[in-house]
Amino acid sequence: MKRKIACFAVVILALLTSTVSVAAENSPPKAGSTLPVMELLKPGDSAYLKYLGLPGGGNSFKINQIKAKVVIIQIYSMYCPYCQAEAPNINRLYASIENNSALKDKIKIIGIGVGNSQFETGIYKKKYTVAFPLIPDEDFKLHKIFGEVRTPYFTAVKLNSEKPPEVIYSRLGALENNDLFLAQIIRLSGLK
Repeated sequence: MKRKIACFAVVILALLTSTVSVAAENSPPKAGSTLPVMELLKPGDSAYLKYLGLPGGGNSFKINQIKAKVVIIQIYSMYCPYCQAEAPNINRLYASIENNSALKDKIKIIGIGVGNSQFETGIYKKKYTVAFPLIPDEDFKLHKIFGEVRTPYFTAVKLNSEKPPEVIYSRLGALENNDLFLAQIIRLSGLK
């Protein structure tokens, strides 16, 4: 009888441990952690390749291949009303970065459309006049890597060619004040 109870306790403990490790794998990236390696669909538009500093050829790229010091990643869905409401604000953020010669080549923005096909990201881009690259994630593969976060979700990573991308910002919800957000990203990344 004691042996059965001990075996039962070991099984329960093993189940709890595996559940905790699965939950940890599916949590959003935390500031100070390393962004997991992921393959993103390379944009077909040559202007986007130039913006990201990516060479032509190939179908995919990794975040650390982007020619910048910081990458802001917006996790969105074209069906998310909060993402739709946030679109003009993030467009203004993109414009303020691009119009600032001190930041233009140091900070880049990409959007990852969770559950969105190439066609759907194209509709979103056109409807909300999004000027930065939108990457489809039709099969939710990237969404799982990001911990299946709700949308909109923002992550910023600091890039260093010798190290994996370091998460410096990770948060659910609208950016609200672009100036404060950008100042925070500059401070957290050590950009001058």
